[in-house]
Amino acid sequence: MPIPESRDAALAPYSVSRETRSGLETLVAELRRWQPAKNLVGPGTLDNVWTRHVADSLQLVDFAPPDATRWADLGSGAGFPGLVVAIALKSRPGFHMDLVESNARKCAFLRHVARLTGAPARVHDTRIEDVVGSFAGDVQVVSARALAPLETLLDWTDELLKTGAMALFPKGAGVDSELTPQVKSRTVDIEEIPSRTDSRARILRIRQLTRDDTSRMDRP
Repeated sequence: MPIPESRDAALAPYSVSRETRSGLETLVAELRRWQPAKNLVGPGTLDNVWTRHVADSLQLVDFAPPDATRWADLGSGAGFPGLVVAIALKSRPGFHMDLVESNARKCAFLRHVARLTGAPARVHDTRIEDVVGSFAGDVQVVSARALAPLETLLDWTDELLKTGAMALFPKGAGVDSELTPQVKSRTVDIEEIPSRTDSRARILRIRQLTRDDTSRMDRP
């Protein structure tokens, strides 16, 4: 199957090696092959897969700490963003991605593509609530894309944030409605970063506030 012309334009803003490009091409080719039987992504998004899914996921690498070696992706689906990140950071010494997905057919796809590309990823075929706590203290970055409202994501990742992890949550045009008073009252710093692939969307970069941070906030 020919590679869509949009691939080069989608990858242009990123410094992707030949090996990374090859791995991403494998991911897209396998997604197109599996999609008719497994329905891994919304059918209407396949025509723009390089921008809508690949580049949208790839931008998270630039927003994460440059020395991060342990990353957890929750609700990984067809590998966006987790598998894309794992392919992109394959050559980073010691890098490892934990992909958490409870859907068996999606887990099969993730394992298949990780094997083909050599991506340093482990697939956890389980519910998020059953495994996320085990990452605390080890994971430096946690991500989730098109998965759940922000308040739910913060509940799931609370222990990870408290042990030093950074969260990266891509959100669409309706993100303002998720920044509720309950969310804003949490002791976290939420930075809104404009998405490079959709002018209406934002990436929420979230860190737990330290004791010093919270004490400064309380001062008049």
